[in-house]
Amino acid sequence: MLTTVNATRMELLHLRKRVALASRGHRLLSEKRDEISRQLIHIAKQIQPLRKKVEAELVETCRRFMLARASMEPEDIKAALEVPTKKFSLTVNLASIMNVKVPNLAKEIEGEIICYGFATTSGELDVALLALERAFNHLIELAEKEKQARLLATELTMTRRRVNVLEHVVIPELQETIRFIFDKLAEAERDNTSRLMKIADIIRA
Repeated sequence: MLTTVNATRMELLHLRKRVALASRGHRLLSEKRDEISRQLIHIAKQIQPLRKKVEAELVETCRRFMLARASMEPEDIKAALEVPTKKFSLTVNLASIMNVKVPNLAKEIEGEIICYGFATTSGELDVALLALERAFNHLIELAEKEKQARLLATELTMTRRRVNVLEHVVIPELQETIRFIFDKLAEAERDNTSRLMKIADIIRA
């Protein structure tokens, strides 16, 4: 590669500008990498207790439904849950974390989750449905956090790669080329000075 470089002052100036630009890009990407890491750690700390809460709530919900099933006739459970009165919709809004688009989930819920009369149902079914409602709220929050973490982790990997390429490949190669051109120009300057000195000696003789 170095043998094909034009060893001129213009090329030297051009390469120095490229090094300055690459160094600035390296600094900005390093700052972005560090901030994404900080945000990722913050979200990860939220995910761990939230996941434990969701798992516990889902286990409790299943236990309550099993108790309700044991205390009611199957046809009564089917009839009670056949016509739901609670409506649910989910809106996905996008937020930006260090230029990474991450989702914010906004839920809209209307109506009551208990959609039946109490003549043929047990209290366990009421408790099971309310437990499901609580678990569902936390489940949406967990899904939002985990998606944000995955997107940030992907961006972090890409940013680290770019930082490493700039730090270990691009900038060192540019600096090596600059040293090569500088040495070539210095050598040409010495040769030129030597010729001038010989010419001066010939003139004086």
